[in-house]
Amino acid sequence: MSYYHPRRGSLQFSPRVRAKRIYARVRHVPAVDGKNVVEFAGYKVGMLQVDYIEKREGMFKNKEIVEPATLIETPPLKVLAARFYKKTPYGYEAITELWSEKIDKEVARKITGIKPNKDKNAVLDKVKNGFDKVKLIVATQPKLAGIGKKTPEIFEIHYFPTNWVNDASSDSASDSLSAVLDEVSSLLGKELRISDVFSPGVFVDVTAVTKGKGFQGSVKRFGVKLLHHKARKVRRKAGTLGPWHPARTMWTVPQMGQMGYHTRTEYNKWIMEVGNDASRVARPGGWKHYGVVKSDYIIIHGSVPGPSKRLVRIRYAIRSHEPPTEPPEIKQLIW
Repeated sequence: MSYYHPRRGSLQFSPRVRAKRIYARVRHVPAVDGKNVVEFAGYKVGMLQVDYIEKREGMFKNKEIVEPATLIETPPLKVLAARFYKKTPYGYEAITELWSEKIDKEVARKITGIKPNKDKNAVLDKVKNGFDKVKLIVATQPKLAGIGKKTPEIFEIHYFPTNWVNDASSDSASDSLSAVLDEVSSLLGKELRISDVFSPGVFVDVTAVTKGKGFQGSVKRFGVKLLHHKARKVRRKAGTLGPWHPARTMWTVPQMGQMGYHTRTEYNKWIMEVGNDASRVARPGGWKHYGVVKSDYIIIHGSVPGPSKRLVRIRYAIRSHEPPTEPPEIKQLIW
């Protein structure tokens, strides 16, 4: 009689190691028509219930339903610099940077040695042979949020210039480079708002670092079944560490180790509301483990990785098969 059961624990996320940084990195974004910036970031506030009228096609169309959602506070992002990249056989390499002349004191405390480029011609000479990618270096403004901290997070977001000709041999290449420099220069020192990037009804991906649970055993970490009460020495472990050969413990064996604090991405989340009236989501006494929402916010259907106050990166859905839908008619927010 053969005995079979599914393996204990998924190998999809191996190795399960701690994230390098408390806020995630987004490597790929989709190109969206009419959008120069296709990603944003905000602080997770907490979960709530949304009472709304469903407008999408399906069995619940035009019916009132209540479903869980996540509230994320999204204060404006401050644009610090533009960085130009060139594709090489070894990946993308930075060519040059164009920094803003106005740097907030909170940012200056975190990074030093910033030298603003006062001569745009010097930057133009470095990119005269063309470039393949432009990214904006932005900083969050937690002082505008309700989490009670001042130190900003600094990271890159992708930027798609308008009417960009990526061909150095083209007759209009020189004019295109100048236009791109003027375009990104006009953004330096300015603020990006969530309403400029996303609108209700679109699908997005969310990336964040999950809750950390520390060093855990194999039962909690992988769901290993408890051994018999007469098992030798311990019960909370895998029944076997593997065969005699190969004469080593394989990485597929569910063992103890780090659990949580991993970078995770959840795909195709539905934006239910994008707002700038903080009083609409005001909660008496503030939100538990967070505080008072003071800035712009976004409500996303379902759950989002990470605890309260964790920075969440949001981008347009990269695997979505559905076009943007009609946003829901929200009747009430319940908490």
